[in-house]
Amino acid sequence: MQDDSTTRYGKVAQAFHWATALFVLITYLYGPGGSEQRVYSVARDFDRQMHETLGLCVFVLVLLRVLWRMIDRRPDPLELPRWMDMAAKAVQAALYLLLFAIPISAIAGAWLEGHPLTLLAGVQIPPLLATSHDVGATIAKIHTWLGDAILWLAGFHAIAAIYHHLVLKDDVLTSMLPRWVPLPPLNRR
Repeated sequence: MQDDSTTRYGKVAQAFHWATALFVLITYLYGPGGSEQRVYSVARDFDRQMHETLGLCVFVLVLLRVLWRMIDRRPDPLELPRWMDMAAKAVQAALYLLLFAIPISAIAGAWLEGHPLTLLAGVQIPPLLATSHDVGATIAKIHTWLGDAILWLAGFHAIAAIYHHLVLKDDVLTSMLPRWVPLPPLNRR
């Protein structure tokens, strides 16, 4: 059995991973969705404020996560077939791209439509871009598609990790799980 330092991500990296996943899911669930009139209606005000606040939290969390990743030690890479290694890297790159593109598209879309970002407690960040409503509406629509895409991609990512654990019987899943998560030991082939 290998030492944890070569088979697991550190506690901080794991915390960033799971906090990001949780914040993305909750942010998605609070997304008011629909037309501009619906999103900015008084009835959806709390949901929009929560969605925008959590979205900014995701953005800051991802920035911190990238900075941490630059200085943190990672587990030794597993020996995988080339296609699987390339697919894993492509999915990871796409997830990071989406984690940046989603909040940036939300901010740009809102500001271009002429709306401030409205956070919890009524904190408003006024538009810092000149209004171009049609462009903003298009970017807002793209933001919605990107939000759907990240959930699909994250779901695929989770299924792949479970496949690694149950079928390939390797350490991909356990490398990102905290020690206290009870998983049955692997019966390696």
